[in-house]
Amino acid sequence: MIVPAEKHPGRGEKRITDLPETRHSLLLRLRDREDAAAWEEFLAIYEPVIHHLARRRGLQHSDALDITQEVLLALHGYVEAWDADPSKGTLRGWLFRVTRNLAVDAVKQAARREKSVSPGDTGNPPEPAEPVEDLDTCFGLEFRREAFRWAAREIRPEYQDTTWQAFWRTAVDGQAIPQVARELGLSVGALYAARCRVLNRLRNKVQWFEGQ
Repeated sequence: MIVPAEKHPGRGEKRITDLPETRHSLLLRLRDREDAAAWEEFLAIYEPVIHHLARRRGLQHSDALDITQEVLLALHGYVEAWDADPSKGTLRGWLFRVTRNLAVDAVKQAARREKSVSPGDTGNPPEPAEPVEDLDTCFGLEFRREAFRWAAREIRPEYQDTTWQAFWRTAVDGQAIPQVARELGLSVGALYAARCRVLNRLRNKVQWFEGQ
């Protein structure tokens, strides 16, 4: 299966600092307020990642949405002042730090509010907070997951249903290849070929985004 389960990466997983950085050309495109496609591509991947990171800090859904909007609003200013000098840091690292810091502040505010709530209050508490040292791993994992989802949506119309099922059911859902081949009326070799075509296209699409 190529979409990892929602768990902490093991020894072989990359951390955020090891991930490919969003390239200069996409940042330049984001500066153009008329380039709706650039923002659509960017938000399709990063907006869910930011929201999930905020949730990992223990925020409720509505508070995490507020944090996400704050980060995206701040992003406009960051893009305008962006400096290509690597020593200035990366966009992905900046997004991580801003999201983490805003989420930590929101958690502290929520804790102060809880102290003022009467003992009989039955409001839903936020989720337990993720340890701060694990958040960069979480951020990188969520980025890879969202990049996969975005790329899959983008390329899905390019393939017939049988080809897509051959890929999705074996590579994503983890179903047995001989069984799926029989059900789709394909030989095992034909299924492997179909799956490889989609996988290669999917990798190229993710790399295209990272190369923008």
